[in-house]
Amino acid sequence: MLLGSLSLTGCSGDGNPVGTASQAASAAASLASAASSALASATTGAGNSLASATAEAGRRFDEFRSGLNAKSEVTVGDRVRTDSDGRSTVEVTAANPTSTSRTYVVQVDFRDKDGNLLDTVVVKVNDVPADGSKDATARSSRTLSGAVGSDVARAVRT
Repeated sequence: MLLGSLSLTGCSGDGNPVGTASQAASAAASLASAASSALASATTGAGNSLASATAEAGRRFDEFRSGLNAKSEVTVGDRVRTDSDGRSTVEVTAANPTSTSRTYVVQVDFRDKDGNLLDTVVVKVNDVPADGSKDATARSSRTLSGAVGSDVARAVRT
């Protein structure tokens, strides 16, 4: 459904690339919000809820990606920190190699020292400048214990 909306928006015929980019960014924001909500609610349960959250994030990204895979343009910091609420955080950097400002939607996985998935979150990096980079912070949806690492599971750009 989202892809259909984006396809129709791109063919609106008004010739306004700024408007189309704005609409795509808005769609990305909706995607990030919906995915974060789904992940947050799914990870509060027990058992396979983390697997369900990961699957839901994957499904949403697959619907939206439409050839704009940007995983190679996004990195996470070397160190996961714990914030004042006890949640794990890590810096996310999106490097935009294009000639126009872009928005990135990034899925960050938090893992234990053995590589087991502890949590997964979606973060949006708005208005990354042309040929530039911008930072954001990914924050776990719950308190994680032990040594925690992170990686970029997937990323798309609009």
